[in-house]
Amino acid sequence: MAIRRISSGGMYESRVGYCRAVVAGGFVHVAGTVGQGDTVVDQCRSALAIIETALTEAGAGFSDVVRVIYMLPDRAEFEPCWPILSETFGDNPPAATMIECGLIDPKYRIEIEVTAALPT
Repeated sequence: MAIRRISSGGMYESRVGYCRAVVAGGFVHVAGTVGQGDTVVDQCRSALAIIETALTEAGAGFSDVVRVIYMLPDRAEFEPCWPILSETFGDNPPAATMIECGLIDPKYRIEIEVTAALPT
């Protein structure tokens, strides 16, 4: 099985020892991704843009996402993101989980991880 690794060049990739995405076995596994901005909504949009870049490089898109995990330090901040997520996944909603947990840096308000099936 061929494995392809996709790097976004993010500062944590080399420090922690991971890559943005791995293409293997017909799937694209995108690592937990944080975004930039002052609010959870800004960071959600930014994280989704980074994820979209990785999916595109792998040959997939948001309509191919089958699983998503949202991680937030404060679950009360999840609801403001719902319209963005609904718009992003539209008619192709993935299975989803939301976890309340600490993130790598307190400035981050949301981290998003996805798995997508490669189109055939």
